[in-house]
Amino acid sequence: MATLEIHDLHVSVDGEGGPKEILRGVDLTVKQGETHAIMGPNGSGKSTLAYSLAGHPKYTITGGSVALDGEDVLAMSVDERARAGVFLAMQYPVEIPGVSVSNFLRTSATAVRGEAPKLRTWVKEVKEAMARLEMNPAFAERNVNEGFSGGEKKRHEILQLELLKPKIAILDETDSGLDIDALRIVSEGVNRVRESGEVGTLLITHYTRILRYIKPDHVHVFAAGRIVESGGPELADKLEAEGYEQYTKGTVG
Repeated sequence: MATLEIHDLHVSVDGEGGPKEILRGVDLTVKQGETHAIMGPNGSGKSTLAYSLAGHPKYTITGGSVALDGEDVLAMSVDERARAGVFLAMQYPVEIPGVSVSNFLRTSATAVRGEAPKLRTWVKEVKEAMARLEMNPAFAERNVNEGFSGGEKKRHEILQLELLKPKIAILDETDSGLDIDALRIVSEGVNRVRESGEVGTLLITHYTRILRYIKPDHVHVFAAGRIVESGGPELADKLEAEGYEQYTKGTVG
């Protein structure tokens, strides 16, 4: 069973006055088949956690450890983390001019799987996955995310998730900018991957609306760079009713 273990993680980012600590001791274990929702206000460090796990060079690890199946994730390069099974769906997916979606997907699958997928079966696999996400097949020949709407970009992220089949999927505010229909389609895609039981999911969000579609096993409240409370799905209902103020003012109870 794949397990991501984060222990006492501290992360800083360079600012105008020097390094600024963003994560202040994060402890979290995500096992294969589990879904963990990370919720918290803007600026609490949720996205910093996501990008630090993926290896973004902007963030400096100043303490702690991250292991995937006992292997030191922090010692891996970005591509090594991806091959090991760490997947990040970005809040703001970037455009890649000159690279078609089909080439991007096949190159990614080749890197992760260690060999190029057979073309005939791969084309069928991609078409079926795009159909499930209600994506126009013509998008396969467009440049990655160029001219895509917000919803189309997020569907493309989930398309990658379905095809690459990682061990740990980190979804950074996948629900941001989505209308009701797009949110449903994207959530259904995430649930299809979850149903395999082979992926541990770390779902980062501000709002509970995506949790109506994707039911978490565990909910964690993030504030001031650390997890300040954990619980089951009922904790998300509490947040919906009461907001984050008690955590940002240091009155957790």
